[in-house]
Amino acid sequence: MKTIPFHFFISECDGSLYDTRKENWFKKSPLRRIYCRSYERLDSTNKLKATLRAGNRTDLGCYPLYFLTSDGCALSFETVRKHLRSVLWSIRNNMSDGWRVVGCEINYEDVDLFDEHTGEPIESAYGERKA
Repeated sequence: MKTIPFHFFISECDGSLYDTRKENWFKKSPLRRIYCRSYERLDSTNKLKATLRAGNRTDLGCYPLYFLTSDGCALSFETVRKHLRSVLWSIRNNMSDGWRVVGCEINYEDVDLFDEHTGEPIESAYGERKA
């Protein structure tokens, strides 16, 4: 994740972005409401970008996350970042081309969950791959 200038503050409560250089900044509206927070349902590009900023693990429990596309495929955070332009375009245009991300889920135990684009395994929280 890119670092932001020190005068910006990201709320851990709702993921909003504030500029602390302004007087009484905490009483004012945030610069961006949806900035850094994981969303289960991704129905806008802002929610996708906020979920990417929040990272590929949950805050509580540190469970691994992955993205779900409109056609039911799994994509890793790395794949979505690498192909972000295609993903954003598909969301904006409501496409069903394999790139429209519609959700973000926790992989609790599925050791056979693979990234649809790269074929790489997506980490699970509790499942162990058999040797």
